[in-house]
Amino acid sequence: MNEHSGARARTVHQTARPHGFPTPDDFAFVESAVPEPAPGTALVENLYWSVDPYHREMMDGEFALNAPLEGRTIGRVTASRTPELAEGEIVFHRQGWRTHAVVTPEEVRRLPRFDGVPLSAYMSILGGTGLTAYVGLTRIARLQEGEDLFVSAAAGGVGTATGRLARAMGARRIVGSAGSPAKVAYLTEQVGYDAAFDYHAGPAVDLLAKAAPDGVDLYVDNVGGEQLEAAIEGLREFGRIVRIGTVAQYNAPQPLSAPRNLTEIVEKSLRMEGFHVRNYRDLQDELYDFVVPHLQSGRIGLDETIVDGFDQIVTAFLGMLRGANVGKMIIRATTAQP
Repeated sequence: MNEHSGARARTVHQTARPHGFPTPDDFAFVESAVPEPAPGTALVENLYWSVDPYHREMMDGEFALNAPLEGRTIGRVTASRTPELAEGEIVFHRQGWRTHAVVTPEEVRRLPRFDGVPLSAYMSILGGTGLTAYVGLTRIARLQEGEDLFVSAAAGGVGTATGRLARAMGARRIVGSAGSPAKVAYLTEQVGYDAAFDYHAGPAVDLLAKAAPDGVDLYVDNVGGEQLEAAIEGLREFGRIVRIGTVAQYNAPQPLSAPRNLTEIVEKSLRMEGFHVRNYRDLQDELYDFVVPHLQSGRIGLDETIVDGFDQIVTAFLGMLRGANVGKMIIRATTAQP
């Protein structure tokens, strides 16, 4: 008898293309029998799920309708029909928004376990979020010790990771923007930002000039729009812009009007470059080597908002898009160990 015969699998499907901000009506929970692994595969019961800003962009066309959504996930192998995956093994995979997944050995990454490092860290600073920040700083911007930087959406997953990594890499002054006074306080009191501002408090160009009156060398852009315009104004000659995301545009029905000062890129010899973290997977071990000792020593802390229960995944996703999280938004199965 199948050991899962009494259990049911649940998946989340996208059912409609949102116009502007997504709603719960754009999703559906679908229940089915727990799948059986075929020869050469294994069944994984998922323990942690990641919801990310890029999911919103993919909802406009890249996600198929009425099919399970993709996403970063950590789970435990519960039944295996391949010698390459042992039952009980903890693995990372991308068959996201579902409680159970059948995977091949090629579709997963085994997670090393480090003393004192919780599994949730592989969804935040040791996962794609941390890798995005690490690649942006080391490969795209090539941050040098003593440089100053500005980070938008600084209280989100990538923003908090960027601040912590930049500090550990020897950045001098780190300035961030966030969406509330509470997040501004979190950045300066917990994450290690030297200054931060609430972007609702006035024109971004004025707020950045007050927070960084001498300018910055580097801008890590998670937002685009008005804050990108402000950063172009505030960057010193030969400054660099790392383009990670455009959260300001994802739910906007009309294209953004800013930035309107692109001529400054020429005048100040600025460089602007974007990237996809999927092209830098080979740096995963390098990320572990750099971050894990800092996690174990306490020099780098975890910035995570953890929501319990797979049934909360849509609510958590929509909350993340509205800025309800500090740090990385993570959903944890009620059966998971912290």
